[in-house]
Amino acid sequence: MGGKTTGKSVLCFGFPLSIFFIVINEFCERFSYYGMKAVLTLYFTRFLHWQDNFATAIYHTFVALCYLTPILGAIIADSWLGKFKTILYLSIVYAIGQAVLSVGSISELTGGSASNLAPNIALSMIGLILIALGTGGIKPCVSAFGGDQFEEDQERQRGTFFSLFYLSINAGSLLSTLITPTLRATECGIHTKQECYPLAFGVPAILMAVALVVFIIGSRMYKKVKPQGNIMLEVSKCVGFAIKNRFQHRSKEFPKREHWLDWASEKYDKRLIAQTKMVFRVLFLYIPLPMFWAVFDQQIVNPILIVIMVPVVDSVLYPLIKKCKLNFTPLKKMTVGMFLGSLAFVAAALVQVEIDKTSPVFPAAGQAQIKLINVGEFPATVQFQPQLDIVQIPPKQESGYMTFEASKLQSLNITSALLNRMVNLTLLEGERYTLPFKGDFTNISLNLEPILDNVTSKPENGRSLVRFINSLPSTVNLTMGDTDFGELDPLSVTNYSIVPKPDELYTINVSMPETACTVVSNKFGYGSVYTISLDYCVENKLNITYYEDIAPNTVHMALQIPQYFLLTCAEVLFSVTGLEFSYSQAPSNMKSVLQAGWLLTVAVGNIIVLIVAGASTIEKQWAEYVLFAALLLLVCIIFAIMASFYTYIDPNEIEAQFSKEEKEEHKKDQDDNEKEAEVDSKM
Repeated sequence: MGGKTTGKSVLCFGFPLSIFFIVINEFCERFSYYGMKAVLTLYFTRFLHWQDNFATAIYHTFVALCYLTPILGAIIADSWLGKFKTILYLSIVYAIGQAVLSVGSISELTGGSASNLAPNIALSMIGLILIALGTGGIKPCVSAFGGDQFEEDQERQRGTFFSLFYLSINAGSLLSTLITPTLRATECGIHTKQECYPLAFGVPAILMAVALVVFIIGSRMYKKVKPQGNIMLEVSKCVGFAIKNRFQHRSKEFPKREHWLDWASEKYDKRLIAQTKMVFRVLFLYIPLPMFWAVFDQQIVNPILIVIMVPVVDSVLYPLIKKCKLNFTPLKKMTVGMFLGSLAFVAAALVQVEIDKTSPVFPAAGQAQIKLINVGEFPATVQFQPQLDIVQIPPKQESGYMTFEASKLQSLNITSALLNRMVNLTLLEGERYTLPFKGDFTNISLNLEPILDNVTSKPENGRSLVRFINSLPSTVNLTMGDTDFGELDPLSVTNYSIVPKPDELYTINVSMPETACTVVSNKFGYGSVYTISLDYCVENKLNITYYEDIAPNTVHMALQIPQYFLLTCAEVLFSVTGLEFSYSQAPSNMKSVLQAGWLLTVAVGNIIVLIVAGASTIEKQWAEYVLFAALLLLVCIIFAIMASFYTYIDPNEIEAQFSKEEKEEHKKDQDDNEKEAEVDSKM
């Protein structure tokens, strides 16, 4: 069993003082990582001018590398340097990587030239590789190193530490993703002013340096478990020998052994075999977890809720369950977390159904849509050719978007106030069109061809769009708030423009050679698209008509609270417990290895997402959520069944028993040697 070298044993609120340095270190490191990652894709596309697909591929490759390198860090920590030195050395690599990335984002390296970015790209790639080695390498070591600081009788405090550790991760993530995008948006530069990536990457680099300094300050207080040689190599040899020996003795004449690893007992000692069993029993439980992460990560957890819920769960929920004398074991917590994750997707599906009720239907393959707007004072009849539909459109009304096979619709005929006019149509597949017209007793006025809307989906992020039709008899200058639409000829249509704040009122102003008219708009509502007709002007008051192209969002954001609450509780129960469980069930010489195994399930889950991301054929979002809920529930059931066969162990107790037996055997050998020496001396 590995010994511990202990510094000053100082307690603070019943906890080793050393863990506060570790938690602060983790907060700074996570701030550094997530802050850098928050602006990385924009850096690729806007500064390095990479194509979106290439930038996305490099980004995901970097993230995958960050989750694959923990295995390397764990092997170095448990087999060679120990956790403290591994964290120290790789943190230095990490900080250098952040600094190199920050320097690489300075445009003046090439004199401000966008055509020669080779030095920037080279430094950026070197920086990202160093960051991936650093953050991935220390990831399994820091949590395990924190767990090492506790005594065997401080199990409750150790559980609280893992909650604090997870809280610090999300607190760092939350603050950095708010701050670094703001830093990026500022302008800096010597020759030309542009988005300030050196500052956006420089601040995370400084925080990583702070993390390193904080970690070093606590050096004398840490308990440091000494590595016990190349344990991973020994485990690999032990497993290989057990498989080989079992295969060589597969006939029935050889008696079965309790565990397949027991076939290594001819060559390897009982302690190593027992430790290997501990690791494999936990890794077996991890088998279904990548699928859990692949599904679970389809929703985004709010870090603010995690920061709130971690102390609530740890200080209120768990003590309450304990008072009720319920045996809420770690694996039960993880199972409940999975179940809550499944419920979160059910809640998301119900919200999506409500959202879909306000979602417009766009043309499918081979189809086109057209909407007719009668801005005149007389009713109209429209007949589509060849012999398709006949539509009656009252004054100041619209037909709504009508769907046709694009190849079949050739023309339409408008009849209004006893006059006729035919319009030839050539519509593109998958597009929406609008045709405004105005009929009177002398003429039917309209554009020569339908207007292409250029809107193929509901506006994202709650944005709203608006455009205007000039139904007035003369050319006008049009403004809405601070937006200037310029000159607008009779019966012409502006392009869609973004409404800056959809929940506010705007003054619409129309100026003509003789007069000017104004009117205050209605509130547009989030996610809406409107066409507004400028009808007439009386005593400087403008009369307008609203035509709803896409309805505003009517589903309140509060309906998403249940799914985010369930999702947050699921992550707190599952992830925090998983970290603690991985540590508590690992042998002393493979704590980092099992932490890396836990992180590897996340990496494999992300890889699964990348592989199947483009394979989904489900068109309805709510149906996809239902599928995810079913998959999570299936994984939950499988995990619950596997967990029911798991027997909790105390690795320290088992290793102590082996140490006792080894001491007794050693003492016995010494006694035997002394007796032999005594016999020899008498002879």
